[in-house]
Amino acid sequence: MKSYLLRRAVQSLVVLFGVLTMVFVLVQLTGDPMAMMVPGDMGAEDMARMREAFGLDGPLFVRYVRFISRSVVGDFGISFRYRLPAMGLVIERLPATLELGLTALVIGIASGVFLGVAAATRHNTWLDNVTMVFALVGQATPHFWLGIMAMLVFSVKLNLLPTHGRGGIEHLVLPALALSMGAMARFARLTRSSMLEVLSQDYVRTARSFGFSERIVVYRYALRNALISPLTFVGLEAGHLLGGAVVVETVFSWPGMGRLAIQSILARDYPVVLATVFLVALAYVIANLAVDVLYSAVDPRLSVSSGKE
Repeated sequence: MKSYLLRRAVQSLVVLFGVLTMVFVLVQLTGDPMAMMVPGDMGAEDMARMREAFGLDGPLFVRYVRFISRSVVGDFGISFRYRLPAMGLVIERLPATLELGLTALVIGIASGVFLGVAAATRHNTWLDNVTMVFALVGQATPHFWLGIMAMLVFSVKLNLLPTHGRGGIEHLVLPALALSMGAMARFARLTRSSMLEVLSQDYVRTARSFGFSERIVVYRYALRNALISPLTFVGLEAGHLLGGAVVVETVFSWPGMGRLAIQSILARDYPVVLATVFLVALAYVIANLAVDVLYSAVDPRLSVSSGKE
């Protein structure tokens, strides 16, 4: 078990290093940020001082080594746009993104598991068919389109919920629902498939032969084992929701990391973009490690197999 977790931790560090390297190269290819920051008539000496102040002087490899060495301690430089530490700006927006992302994740998992169990226990009925159609549509529909439609219906037409900003729970409803729809659909499909497999097992038929009610058979004996498969996708889904939050935050003017990232990309504010990507990648890695630990606790076979390796 310990060797397995150690191996996963090393793999996670490699992933973080790869993500930072790839994003650093990509943002360098988008153009010179100094062209948007300084007037065209600035002298060469003043331009050189500006480049040195923002760490844009020297060859690409030198800037890369400087970037990697500083990123280890969380230093991504000064924001070109706000003239403040980039990591501080991103961390300031982190609570809003976590609020939206975690709410959407809880809604997606809870609703998806409920729909998946309902569809599996009523296999080949109208409820099963409707759930599968919903799952297909939910996975294929973009977050931004759902957000715009939700605003048109619940805000513009019915005047029930606000269209933008962060405040009370009424501000959270529409963006969280728009963001959670894809996760809801995916967990519904995964849970249904896993439940159908588990319900055909011998121990489930034995529990029924003992006279247990169908509710006890489904929720006490079948559901726990059926959730092992969907559980492995929680970490992936958390990363997917953080990525989707970029679009949803922009649609609803939610003051989180995603909206800040979009604004920084348009302004070529490289330090803020890099700090945002680092935090998103770190959250993704931590979520997957947590799922691995939980999965090994739920399914002892993983601990045994990893110990043999």
